[in-house]
Amino acid sequence: MKLYSILIFHKDSTGKVKAMKSVFDLTSFSFFQRSSVQEFMTFTGKLLVERSAVPSRSCVKENEYFCYTYVRPDGLACVCISDSEYQRRVAFTMLNRVLDDFVSKVAPLQWSSIKTEKDCLYTGLPEFLAKWQNPREADAMTRVQEEVEETKIVLHNTIQSVLERGEKLDDLVAASEGGMNVQSFTGKAYKADRLQYLTKQHHSSSSTSVT
Repeated sequence: MKLYSILIFHKDSTGKVKAMKSVFDLTSFSFFQRSSVQEFMTFTGKLLVERSAVPSRSCVKENEYFCYTYVRPDGLACVCISDSEYQRRVAFTMLNRVLDDFVSKVAPLQWSSIKTEKDCLYTGLPEFLAKWQNPREADAMTRVQEEVEETKIVLHNTIQSVLERGEKLDDLVAASEGGMNVQSFTGKAYKADRLQYLTKQHHSSSSTSVT
């Protein structure tokens, strides 16, 4: 089981979404894949928050991957991307913990001044990513009355299902910032199986990156 990324966003009253902080564990991908994979995960996380209600919890299944999204009433949002073995209840418990910790260290009055991730001084994500890589261990520490009500989670079978009728994911990728780099990841041979491509090639080295 694997947790690939945790991403924090903020969605303002106009629906505009900006990235606040993110962390990735892409050690299961080849060195040459990591940049494209990271860009696509960031794009996907932002897209899911843009299309999510405030507040809401949702789970998107894409092939064997799962994208969990939690948007709080104040617009603060967290997304994690994992493999299919990662437990849904544990994922949402972790997202809730991440946002609670973020708010305790970065006051809401500061959010508007954060223009890019480099402006955000929050440093807690690497620890969360490391601790929650093992759901069984993390779950044992957080099992006390923290189960998420499953009936309140919106489930989607694919990323395409969160888009409006007539919208195409490839078009949104092309129009996004850094679209050329991301498009090279989603295009050509990988176009039909976007997220499935994420783990086509693995290697045994390990590292964690944070922006």
